[in-house]
Amino acid sequence: MAIAEDLEVASFLKQQPKKLFIGGRWVESASGKTFETIDPSSGQVLAKVAEGDVEDIDRAVAAARKAHESGVWRELPPAERAKMLWKVGDLIEERAQEFAQLDSLDNGKPINEMLLFDVPMSAATFRYYAGWATKLDGATQQTSFPGKYLSYTLREPVGVVGQIIPWNFPLMMAAWKVAPALACGNTVVLKPSEETPLSALLLAEIMQEAEIPDGVFNVVPGFGETAGARLAAHPDVDKIAFTGSTEVGKLIAKAAADSNLKRVSLELGGKSPNIVFSDANLRRATSSAFLGNFYNQGQMCSAGSRLFVQNDVYDKTLDELTKIVEQTRLGPGIDPMTQMGPLVSRKQMERVLGYISVGTKEGARLVAGGKKPEGLDSGFFVTPTVFADVDGKMRIAQEEIFGPTTALIRVRDVDEAIRVSNGIKFGLSSSIFTRDVNKAFRAMRDLEAGITYINAGTIGAEVHLPFGGTKDTGNGHREAGQAALDVFTEWKSIYVDYSGKLQKAQIDTAN
Repeated sequence: MAIAEDLEVASFLKQQPKKLFIGGRWVESASGKTFETIDPSSGQVLAKVAEGDVEDIDRAVAAARKAHESGVWRELPPAERAKMLWKVGDLIEERAQEFAQLDSLDNGKPINEMLLFDVPMSAATFRYYAGWATKLDGATQQTSFPGKYLSYTLREPVGVVGQIIPWNFPLMMAAWKVAPALACGNTVVLKPSEETPLSALLLAEIMQEAEIPDGVFNVVPGFGETAGARLAAHPDVDKIAFTGSTEVGKLIAKAAADSNLKRVSLELGGKSPNIVFSDANLRRATSSAFLGNFYNQGQMCSAGSRLFVQNDVYDKTLDELTKIVEQTRLGPGIDPMTQMGPLVSRKQMERVLGYISVGTKEGARLVAGGKKPEGLDSGFFVTPTVFADVDGKMRIAQEEIFGPTTALIRVRDVDEAIRVSNGIKFGLSSSIFTRDVNKAFRAMRDLEAGITYINAGTIGAEVHLPFGGTKDTGNGHREAGQAALDVFTEWKSIYVDYSGKLQKAQIDTAN
């Protein structure tokens, strides 16, 4: 395992404390306060970061407003915006090791996951939306008015966009929000999670290198109760984009409504079902179910943490899954041999261990894991955990745990699987394993979820496909794909009378 001094990101970490990025400048927080961001594999301080507060959010919003109204970004030819955003993607790729190491240290996720998924996906996201910058088309329409009219539509940027991102995919969540917002001509104030603020600050360095104009992109690390709350309620912010818990999402929606009725897009919690039918390829189903639930230590809103298995293959599926879980290698995320890293914080570790205790008290059978691993006492580790004989109404089957736990639930047939899967307040993702195409399509149509995988685990997300869900998972908006353009643009309808003649009402008035 590499030591800190050997890492490509070592020089970045030595620049202490990390500052806010506002109006194209690196600045101290108005209060002068800092907070510590922790390496979850060791519990040690990784860096000190300037703590953004209400005044800092106000400064960042003012910088973003100034940049927006000046037209330095929204009036830039779309091809020029595209060129800069493409360069951001290139620079992320060039500094892949730095981003991978930084999020691995700050979040705990295995560095191989960063290098294989998070960093390439983030670079691809900026390139994908760079392509859309020149394709924000409107349409011409016929009118029912008498005379000669041309009517058409325009797509315009919303304005100043506040973006609040979570800690589970720090770089990728930033890319998913920032890239489409900038492609559409908006300016951005980004508040990363206080648990993982560092990759957002490295992204700000890249924005400077790509020559994004001052004030177009601003980063204010801070806490949700102060910086996040002010951003959501700020009267000069035109839109809020948030990814996080359903509870916080409701607070943000209320703050937005109570301030200036700003637009809000919410990507919230999940408790996704994996359904294994008796005719499935069980080896593929169990390995996919493991990956779809335990990837990123289970800290995913789309994690398939409810595993529904048909009765006659239940025991075999449980045995196969338990074997995989027990062979999983835990360790610091920065170690290339690590398959599962720590949870992001002590608080999150205690939350997950608390749910494991709840599961045993409710009567679920603990088959594997459920504790801190030996030899990793200083970090925030929890062994991958498997519960069997779970009732679908138990808390561990209803509430989002956001950790490395899975609950196996017996089902008799496709009807019961769909009914119990839908008996929950979330509706983000779902996964079906079967060789029967009719059964697959029946389940796919009836499951209440924004995303469905067939014979694949609930993990992958392509930048060109919409991502989001139903019910308490969000408010109907989608991230990624062309759908994200609707989130960050306003429609304007234009009517042009090109007859050159006075209308009848004008003639009557003139007489």
